Amino acid sequence: MRRQDFVATTLAIALALPAGASADLAILQYHHISNNTPGATSTSLALFQAQLQMIEQLGLSVEPLYEATQKALAGDGGDAVALSFDDAYSSVYSNAAPILTRLNYPYTLFVNTDTIGNSGFMTLQQLQELESTGLATIANHSAGHGHLAKAPNEKVEQWRERVRQSLDGAQTLLEREFGSAPPMFAYPYGEFDAALEQQMNQRGWLAFGQQSGPVGATSSRTRLPRFPMANAYGQLQGLENKLLSKALPVPAKDLPDGIVSANPPHLRMTLPSGFTPDKLTCFGSGQGRIKVTANAQQANVQAPAAFSSRRFRYNCTYPAGDGRFYWLSQPWLNLSRPED
Repeated sequence: MRRQDFVATTLAIALALPAGASADLAILQYHHISNNTPGATSTSLALFQAQLQMIEQLGLSVEPLYEATQKALAGDGGDAVALSFDDAYSSVYSNAAPILTRLNYPYTLFVNTDTIGNSGFMTLQQLQELESTGLATIANHSAGHGHLAKAPNEKVEQWRERVRQSLDGAQTLLEREFGSAPPMFAYPYGEFDAALEQQMNQRGWLAFGQQSGPVGATSSRTRLPRFPMANAYGQLQGLENKLLSKALPVPAKDLPDGIVSANPPHLRMTLPSGFTPDKLTCFGSGQGRIKVTANAQQANVQAPAAFSSRRFRYNCTYPAGDGRFYWLSQPWLNLSRPED
């Protein structure tokens, strides 16, 4: 479909950023681009095209993920978007890549290397073909897409060896087949804990989760947020707010690692001077809006009921002016719940 044809699938949106506005880096996360794959991880082709059209109409720059993230962490990520695809599904090769090539948009494919060539996944030749265009970056999504956070009864040395084999085995294969592999990693299922973050730091890798929000100067290199763009979360109503959002300026080092010790968990964060906690709006996965209580600059967030899922989030926004929002998502991981 030609670029001008995309307009028919979009809503009426603003044609440019508000005067003087500046967003942080919005990283969009995809899995399948298809009308015929599992709904929870799929973005329809029409919606994908409409999302790209909105990016273009807002005047945002689509930039390579690694370079854009480094700029955003340095405080210079304004008005930029980066595109990422987890698992290297064949639908991305068939449906998304031709569009991105025509638009000259860079993108990153996070590959779990054990599935290369399996049914429904790209072959090595297809990955090499996309990488040769200069637009696609091939990056590490582990070897077998396993749950990498340490299990409650797992011995530390066993866990370290399991992580080493998965992370370094995949990186070695990518380096062999593509000549090099960028220092980037996407956590399978978006799951991580403090020990896994330490493994990323030791390797000097940027590490990306699946919690929503933009990347800014206060973001952590080892728990970088991305906006999920599957059908349920990537609809055009609300997408502009995500693309133009700014990272809530709460240092990542002050946030918990997300492992659930009490359910529902309690999130405490100190807002910067000039921010008032009563303007903070937070939501819990499947529970809707959560009451925020305040103690001076400290905001306290706790859902009213326990969560039954293994993974869930608190998503918080704060008005930034010009109709835009600061955004922060705190992911939680309940290791007592079964793995997928």
